[in-house]
Amino acid sequence: MTLQQAQLPNGFRIVTERMPGLQSAAIGIWVSAGGRHERIEQNGIAHFLEHMAFKGTKRRSALQIAEAIEDVGGYINAYTSREVTAYYARVLEADVPLAMDVIADILRNPVFDPPEIEVERGVILQEIGQANDTPDDVIFDWLQEASYRDQPLGRTILGPSERVSAFSRADLATFVGEHYRPGQMILSAAGAVDHDALVRLAEQLFGDMVPGPDSTAEPARFTGGEYRKAKKLEQAHFALGLESPGYRDDAIYTAQIYASVLGGGMSSRLFQEIREKRGLCYTIFAQAGAYSDTGTTTIYAGTSADQVAELAGITIDEMKRAAEDMSEEEVARARTQMKAGMLMGLESPTNRAERLARLVQIWETVPPLEETVALIDAVRMQDVRAFAEQMAATAPAALALYGPVKAAPTLAQLQERRAA
Repeated sequence: MTLQQAQLPNGFRIVTERMPGLQSAAIGIWVSAGGRHERIEQNGIAHFLEHMAFKGTKRRSALQIAEAIEDVGGYINAYTSREVTAYYARVLEADVPLAMDVIADILRNPVFDPPEIEVERGVILQEIGQANDTPDDVIFDWLQEASYRDQPLGRTILGPSERVSAFSRADLATFVGEHYRPGQMILSAAGAVDHDALVRLAEQLFGDMVPGPDSTAEPARFTGGEYRKAKKLEQAHFALGLESPGYRDDAIYTAQIYASVLGGGMSSRLFQEIREKRGLCYTIFAQAGAYSDTGTTTIYAGTSADQVAELAGITIDEMKRAAEDMSEEEVARARTQMKAGMLMGLESPTNRAERLARLVQIWETVPPLEETVALIDAVRMQDVRAFAEQMAATAPAALALYGPVKAAPTLAQLQERRAA
């Protein structure tokens, strides 16, 4: 593997990693312009803009964008998260310049044709409706809102229907002007790539962009709170969030190992106790999610109306027990799972390109993989127990409940159980 970085005079960054033996490459632009960069009246516009990128440019129609990549057997897509919007493609080595040209075209030359805006508005409203009809999707938006109340980070990525219904061509152009600057863009590529050739392409396609003040996101504050919505569903959906480290905190590795031990797989404590021994649910898991400046350890389960109270109580009990008797074997297994998952994921050039972009966004550089593995290996059982004690007793918490949840405990009741 050959990892290289460069930066154009206007601040546009390039990071590449050649993966010997591959005949294809993943290439994309990661823009530091996600949901948390929106003002409240813009909520949902980063995602709307991502959709519009494929609806036509000054050089290509929507069909021509798709055909340009698919004619060479490639794949192009995009996504919006709370911290980035990404536009990426997977193509054969010979077609990397084509992919670069198409991605640059959709980023720099969108026409925002009014009829196409209306078509895509309808598509996004359908997407919002589908998400709202999917309990184990929408509950995480509600948990996010309860965790980061009255902040950009707490708002849904899709945005509310009423705002999406009102966005105009001028609104889209304003967001681009505010956030799509060269200093907020990272070209990341992995696989069969030539670094020097990509730098030259970047100079041709992005070198004339005028730098400007990079926009910043409002610092996150984990507020905690409760969101409960009763509805006649087959299952009661339970999501508990606890404030955790962000990406820039070395304790992120401890948090991830803790989440793995608690609810990261079939051998985890929550899975074994709540599903395997008691049969209270089909799905239960814990995960440690992170942003640049904060994070949330989330526990989710779906269960029946008459069992949600029992499930919630046992979840708290298992969190407390983990602080008391977590074993060396459990931590060693979680460390191994974490390293194996990371290393196996990096066999994909798309995953590797995404990781490179994220690390450059956070650290301005890519730490050696060996350094990351060493940080994971440095986490000891005592560290995880201490973190588990914090999660069980003092970490600020948020709760989201959806479905037949009349019998579910309140956040205040769960807090009392944590303190008992």
